[in-house]
Amino acid sequence: MNWVTKMFSSSIGQKFIMALTGLFLCSFLIIHMVGNLQLFKSDYGLAFNTYAVFMTTFPLIKVVSYVLYASLLFHAFKGIMLVYKNNKARPVKYAVQNGAANSHWTSRSMGVLGTIILVFLVIHMKNFWFEYKFGHEVGYTQYLTNLQTGEVMARPMTAGYSQHNKIEERVDAAPDGSQYKITIVKDLYNEVAVEFKEWWLVALYVFCMFAVAFHLYHGFQSAFQSLGINHSKYNGLFKFLGIWFFSVIIPASFAAMPLFFFFK
Repeated sequence: MNWVTKMFSSSIGQKFIMALTGLFLCSFLIIHMVGNLQLFKSDYGLAFNTYAVFMTTFPLIKVVSYVLYASLLFHAFKGIMLVYKNNKARPVKYAVQNGAANSHWTSRSMGVLGTIILVFLVIHMKNFWFEYKFGHEVGYTQYLTNLQTGEVMARPMTAGYSQHNKIEERVDAAPDGSQYKITIVKDLYNEVAVEFKEWWLVALYVFCMFAVAFHLYHGFQSAFQSLGINHSKYNGLFKFLGIWFFSVIIPASFAAMPLFFFFK
């Protein structure tokens, strides 16, 4: 096992792990984006709140989430350490240095961009994940879905209503014979709507999405190089995905969410 220790303690080995954890986090961004797009549905948050319960109670997702947290922390702090070691190894800058001639500025700023993203994630987790799991401000809402027309109505539950983080569902009939599906669920959607009425928080999210975009612009493509997947047959695809999907579509989608609620 000595070779394993040497590999993962070497510069190449550490870059290899950084690439694996980075690509794993990229896959999470796709899932998180698709789930959060439920915020745009005109159903008073029913779809998004149902998604939130699934993501926090489904056993397999819960196991993967722990792997995600570990990968995120490892990727962040190992990245900071690599930047520190690189700077320490070259304490005296060259008398004449034109970094732009050798690399894109995003590759030289991964440490700064990563630090911005890490601070953002702490704020994000505190505002939503922590409040949803352990806070007392997130209330419950009762949704009535007309099974014939699909129309959804929402009614906040009375103060003091408290249940475990699961969905309560039942079907009931109205006096006119209409069938309604009644759903009671913790209302994270309303918490999101309230938080994103704060202009400074919206500005922070949009700013940090630029940091995510530039971080992914370099990180996604360089991850495949670190893994040894560098071939003219695939490089064009990796570049396209890195620029247009991970650097444009995903950050723009996340930035659109706070803007949507702020101007709504």
